[in-house]
Parts: sequence; C-alpha cells; structure tokens
Amino acid sequence: MKLSKRGEYALRTLINLGIAAEVKRPLVQVSELADNEQLPVKFLEQIMQTLKDAGLVESQRGKFGGYRLAKPARQITIGRVVRLIDGPLAPIGCVSQTAYEKCTCPDETHCGLRMLMLDVRNAIANILDRYTLADVVEVTLRKLRRDNIPLPFSAEADAAATSPARLPARMAHKLARRATASRRLTEADGVLHQLLGDYTI
Repeated sequence: MKLSKRGEYALRTLINLGIAAEVKRPLVQVSELADNEQLPVKFLEQIMQTLKDAGLVESQRGKFGGYRLAKPARQITIGRVVRLIDGPLAPIGCVSQTAYEKCTCPDETHCGLRMLMLDVRNAIANILDRYTLADVVEVTLRKLRRDNIPLPFSAEADAAATSPARLPARMAHKLARRATASRRLTEADGVLHQLLGDYTI
C-alpha cells in the first residue's frame, strides 16, 4: 500500500478540520485549508467533494461558508479514509477483505507469498483502523502546544496571520523542519507511540 497524493491531502485536510472543530471554528473555507497545507485549491476541491459524498464532511455555501466535519472525529478511522481515497489496503488482491481478487497462484491455500502479504495487510489495517481522526488531531495539538505554535484556525493564529512580522508559509515550514530534524525517529519508532505511549507494533 502506498498513500497517494489524494490520500495524503484528504487526511491532512481532515486533520485540519478536526483541529478547527477543537478550537471552536465552525467553518473553514477551502482556500484556507489549501493555504494552511500549501495544497492546490482545485485539486483539494475535488477531494472535498469525494469526502462530502462519503458523508465525512459537510459544506455551507455563501460568502462566509466553508467546510466542517460531518460527524465527530472519534467516528472517523484513518483506515476508512485511506480505503475511500486509495482503495484496498492489501498489497495483493488475494488477501484483500474489501476487494478480493483471485491471483494466478495454483494453490492459494498453501501459497507462502499470500501468507506473508496477509500479515502485511493485517499489520497495516490494524494500525490504520485502530486510530481515529480524533487521535491524530490530539497528537497534532499536543505537539503544536509543546512547541508553542499557535493552533491553526484559532484566534491566536488569526492574529499572527495579520501581524507584519508573520513569516511566509514556506519559510515557516522550512524553519519547522529544521527544528524537528534533530528529533528524527528511528525506523522502529512511531510518532503516536512517543506521544500516546501505549502504541506498539
């Protein structure tokens, strides 16, 4: 399984809508969502339509309209979003639970490759279906607060956006990457494990 750009953008946008809900921001315009994550607006509009059709977000039209989550973040699993945008999690069709396809192997029951890929599928599914959007929003907010960064879509972020000392988005992202470069995780570590403590593979 490889997360596509559509899948990545969908998840980043849903996380931002979850943050907006946490800071009591009722609606967020698609242009704000695109600007906050440096995403192409037209592409994001297509993704938002897919999320809306699936009942994950809802929109309100008008000058002060925008998007919000259609259900509590606790009810949206990351696995559901990935499957919606990118399809099955299985690396090969014969181990997929949602889109099974018979493979060319003459003995599927005793196929070692299938057994291995089933373990891979199960590991991915267990992680993505275990965590909800609310979990990821919580981790994100915790890290932002720890680093004293104004929460997106909050009054503090709005004030910083209008400040003449505000850094351009690209520069801010560059500085943030430098600040976290020294805190890189090893291949076996996980961000959720470090922040939530009970996450294990």
